[in-house]
Amino acid sequence: MRVGFGHDTHRLVTGRKLILGGVQLPSRKGLLGHSDADVLLHAVSDALLGAAGLGDIGELFPDTEPSNRDMNSRIILEKAHALIQGKSYRIINLDCIIFAEDIRISPFKERIRESLSRILSLEKADVNIKAKTGEGLDAVGRGEAVAACCIALLQPV
Repeated sequence: MRVGFGHDTHRLVTGRKLILGGVQLPSRKGLLGHSDADVLLHAVSDALLGAAGLGDIGELFPDTEPSNRDMNSRIILEKAHALIQGKSYRIINLDCIIFAEDIRISPFKERIRESLSRILSLEKADVNIKAKTGEGLDAVGRGEAVAACCIALLQPV
């Protein structure tokens, strides 16, 4: 068995869509990034890559590469998934947390779970989504950013 941890944080800005886990949420602000800035899909991708010892998404999709501009983060996750499968690993489960202060995540948790399980061909029971606030502390707590983290368990096939 192999365990990987992923984390990502992006700043909230006006004029961008808010996409978390492949699901667009209603919001006046979205996440700023070179891609679509889906912090959850980035954290999951890094957790998978880390568990398999395959580096991180910055190495695979550098923000200095113009072709990665506004990229759908689903492409990033699908690539990470293909790479771990190429190393003969399968995902056992994912445990994820989204940190946001003024954005209600709870009403969308089930849709986010379904999105991740669909992208990765997992049972919904193998994907867990939790939502936390920043309790008024740091950039997340001040409503300036959204963060996500994920732990992934892989098994050799």
